[in-house]
Amino acid sequence: MHTLADIATRFGLELRGDATVTIIGVNTLADAKSDQISFLANTIYRAQLATTRAAAVVLAEKDVAMVTGAALVSRNPYADFARIAALFERCEPASPGIHPSAVIAADAVIDASARISAYCVIGARSRIAAGAELGPGCVIGNDCDIGAHARLVARVTLVARVKIGSRVLIHPGAVLGADGFGLAFDQGAWLKVPQLGGVVVGDDCEIGANTTIDRGALGDTVLEDDVRLDNQIQIGHNVRIGAHTAIAGCAAIAGSTRIGRHCLIAGGAGIIGHLEIADRVTVGAMSLVTHDLREPGEYVSGTPIQPKREWRKNAARFGQLDQLARRVRKLLGERNDE
Repeated sequence: MHTLADIATRFGLELRGDATVTIIGVNTLADAKSDQISFLANTIYRAQLATTRAAAVVLAEKDVAMVTGAALVSRNPYADFARIAALFERCEPASPGIHPSAVIAADAVIDASARISAYCVIGARSRIAAGAELGPGCVIGNDCDIGAHARLVARVTLVARVKIGSRVLIHPGAVLGADGFGLAFDQGAWLKVPQLGGVVVGDDCEIGANTTIDRGALGDTVLEDDVRLDNQIQIGHNVRIGAHTAIAGCAAIAGSTRIGRHCLIAGGAGIIGHLEIADRVTVGAMSLVTHDLREPGEYVSGTPIQPKREWRKNAARFGQLDQLARRVRKLLGERNDE
């Protein structure tokens, strides 16, 4: 439990209201109780300020007048709410040690402060640093390094030659270091290209459930520091993702593409291989990137949902666009001749 005064002081927020109120948790504006904190970051929910039961709301200065209870004034309400919410997150302390069911290669090196849970497998020459935690069923292949205080939640697989930085969080089912999709076609059949590189993940990254990151064909596939990947993302071999970039679920990035820093890739986006994407680029949901994006900014493609009959008519016309464009150019040319 924390008082509003304690919370305001800890996070450098301006408190307007009763400083002695005790807070036991956080919640949405619609569901918050009189001993919880909520927040307003999206103007869609502004009307709920008049009816919320929250003891206090984290919000911007421009919205303070609409609050009936206490206010915690913030320059970035969502970020400050995230920091406050962390006060109430219940995390079981990880006790160090190796579960007796774990299978560990003789030459693997495990720091005494690390935790290796039930049914983990650790391969030859792999290293687990101080405070790292491997949840149940994790498989660590040969020549892998896991940095200090990294956490692999459960059933995470590092296939081979994967290096994980400090404080990295990897969610269940993620697979790092599997073969990249390297194939050469010869005499009517596919020839597999050996994938001799690895995967390097920087500090403070997060990798979502069932996301896959292929190892490089020659060099490494790289995530720089503080990259955040959602669930079910595919990262192809030799991709490089710049620091502080975030990618939402079901996006797919083909091999050897380089993504800059501070980029945002929305859900379901696809990026073909061997492209260059500049720093501070935003790619909209379900967009397909087929060429380099060399300037910062927002880029979108795709067709928004519409009634089926309307879509069918429009889809039929897509194939006629080139013909129509040629006719327009011809008509304009004839008009100019006149």
